[in-house]
Amino acid sequence: MTVESADMADATESPDIFRARVRSWYDEHATPRTETDPWAVNVHTDHDTERHHFELNRRWQGELAAAGLMGIAYPAAYGGGGGAGWMTRIEREISRDYEENTGFPGATTAMLAPALLRHACEEQKLEYLPKLLSAELTFCQLFSEPGSGSDLASLGTRAIRDGDEFIVTGQKVWNSAAQLCDWGFLLVRTDPDAPKHRGITFVLVDMSTHGIDVRPLVQINGSAHFNEVFLDEVRIPVANVIGEINEGWSIARTVLANEAAFIGGSAKTLSSTNLRTLAAVAGLTNDANVRQELADLITRERVVAWMGEQIQQAVRRGEMPPMDPGLIKLMTADNRVRSGNMAMQITGAGGIAGDSPKTTWSQVELMMRFAVSIGGGTNEVLRNNVGERALGLPREPGYDKNQPWRDIPR
Repeated sequence: MTVESADMADATESPDIFRARVRSWYDEHATPRTETDPWAVNVHTDHDTERHHFELNRRWQGELAAAGLMGIAYPAAYGGGGGAGWMTRIEREISRDYEENTGFPGATTAMLAPALLRHACEEQKLEYLPKLLSAELTFCQLFSEPGSGSDLASLGTRAIRDGDEFIVTGQKVWNSAAQLCDWGFLLVRTDPDAPKHRGITFVLVDMSTHGIDVRPLVQINGSAHFNEVFLDEVRIPVANVIGEINEGWSIARTVLANEAAFIGGSAKTLSSTNLRTLAAVAGLTNDANVRQELADLITRERVVAWMGEQIQQAVRRGEMPPMDPGLIKLMTADNRVRSGNMAMQITGAGGIAGDSPKTTWSQVELMMRFAVSIGGGTNEVLRNNVGERALGLPREPGYDKNQPWRDIPR
């Protein structure tokens, strides 16, 4: 059965009929999920393997888009399904029963597409959203810099206007999949005389542009998913600016909010399930300390899942989220630290030796336990954001809020 996007997202039909049609499409085009290996780790230690998985994810996202199942609630003119928000929830529920997924292309789509829908001009929406949703173009995030991570607004990558182009020079770092992506969404400093938050511009850039040098960074787990990106007099059309020149910080915040919500809600398996198995193997299921810590982690994981569902339901109804999305990421980051520590507490010396699946999982859980605490905004920054935005607390004291960026010591 070949399903056209306009037919797949018919907002007038009942949820039961829509569910049946989506299930039928998945049965024909996807691979039913068999029993998932709970000890599998998503770590690729060579470039060819990582690119292979990236291209599989891209291809699958393209199939979903062609069927109207990627960006279901986005207008059809922008490459979406033109359907209702509740259809997205049903599609996601069904997709969990199948092997294929959108991987990294889907992650950046979740970050960038809402920002384009909200801030881009009509011409840009028509140009980029269909290619983003279908993964015809894949995007990487070019935000953080050496010395401008937690304080992102202090970034110094310089963009000097030359007619209809910007000439961009600077360095970005911790850029996920930059060596694989076609385009990037980039923050640059266009007015060094303005305060740091008000002289930033958000721009899209073709990663094949002359002057861009992408260098992978090898991590402690052996993968090279992150990169540093050098820009040496890169010419970028002014037409690639999203929103207004010097007003890119608000767009960056839209991206970061969606990134935090995505990271916080993207866990497909619960670490506590594996930890319970490890405790049983080690004969520690009756240990009072282990039982208490497991119960605490299980409770936290369920709270995160509930919070994520509440936010998703509000978004589907077109309402403001009932809580700051940063809270989900904060709790997820804390859970990852607890899980990594518990894995070593339970396995002891055996957890750092050998190459069995359980040992490898425990080692990765330990090594990567702080990753979520840093990526997508550090815990410290998110706590400040939640305090100011959600709780109405005074801004953190600082001397440079209204000071020209060029006068701030670095």
